[in-house]
Amino acid sequence: MADALPSIIVTGISGNLGRRLLPMLSGFRVVGVDFRPPQTDSPLQFVQMDFSLESSCLEMIHLLRQVRPVAFVHLAFGMDGVRTRILDRDRMWQVNVAGTARVMEAVTEANREWPMVEKFIFMSSVSAYGPGLSTPATEEAPLAAHTYTYGIHKMEADRVVQQRAPALRGCSVYILRPHIFAGASIDNYFMEAFRGIPGGASKRAERMRREGKRLPCMLPSGDKYLQNRIQFVHIDDIARLVKFILEKNEPEGRRLTILNVAGRGGSLTYEQCVRLANAKLVRVPTDRLFAMVLRFLWNIKLSTIPPDVAPYMTSDSVMDTSRLTDFLGTENGTVLRFSIADAFAECFRQEEFTVQAAPAAKA
Repeated sequence: MADALPSIIVTGISGNLGRRLLPMLSGFRVVGVDFRPPQTDSPLQFVQMDFSLESSCLEMIHLLRQVRPVAFVHLAFGMDGVRTRILDRDRMWQVNVAGTARVMEAVTEANREWPMVEKFIFMSSVSAYGPGLSTPATEEAPLAAHTYTYGIHKMEADRVVQQRAPALRGCSVYILRPHIFAGASIDNYFMEAFRGIPGGASKRAERMRREGKRLPCMLPSGDKYLQNRIQFVHIDDIARLVKFILEKNEPEGRRLTILNVAGRGGSLTYEQCVRLANAKLVRVPTDRLFAMVLRFLWNIKLSTIPPDVAPYMTSDSVMDTSRLTDFLGTENGTVLRFSIADAFAECFRQEEFTVQAAPAAKA
């Protein structure tokens, strides 16, 4: 019976990762939390909640007491203010950073009364390390995100979880720092850059999509930009990793485990990415001009690529994932089924890419 299954709470259930993870959780009674309900046929109890509100902390405490989950998976995080319609930067911070603190506070309070949440999983990001990862970043590398709002928020929320983890009373806390998501279902700004499909909300962008016109892939001039290295991870591999952690037998609670996550195999150069994507590459004279072009395309709502991500797109971005390999042991190939190259290439195997346009901003 479903009622006999152990319960878990998954925030951000309506996001891409949440929807990919849900069908893998047949061994649990899943309570999903988000702004809006997900489109899914999988069994689910849905609860609507807005983590930008201080009241969400009390709401979550009540939900925890009611559900009594054995695990909590915190995926709720706003990446793109245009697509999520959260254009106010303060509110985005409230959702991402303060919202993570509210969730941690709720779990801490619930476990103080009666330890129930045995595992807490937080989805951080490679962007928390900042750009310029020429030497592969280990989990001990300093978090130094700057410029890019999403990366800064991931860094701050990552620190929130680290600082509050000891208060969760016997709960094993996991921080996962995945690289850029890839896979056929992925439609993020990075894939938009290589696919060349204008994802903006302007009428011009809509007309270009309708007519099948594409933007070129751009990089600054100079061989070093083509040789910059980058990693990816298939979104289904991330979902399998979360499932693996949830099902992992742990006699005693771990205080904190931090894991860098990328696909198997070596990193890719940007030159290899351009070739795998069969993209039309245009070189601009300098990295400064590259950033200016990104800002122009953003301002006219032709592209959803945030201009503040320019330093991340013009430098190496490589992590050391040896700790993850040791953690998975003999299950490494079962959980991480895609190489970095195969995960990236899957994004470009369709003849036509369906890109969801950014919604028009409300006045």
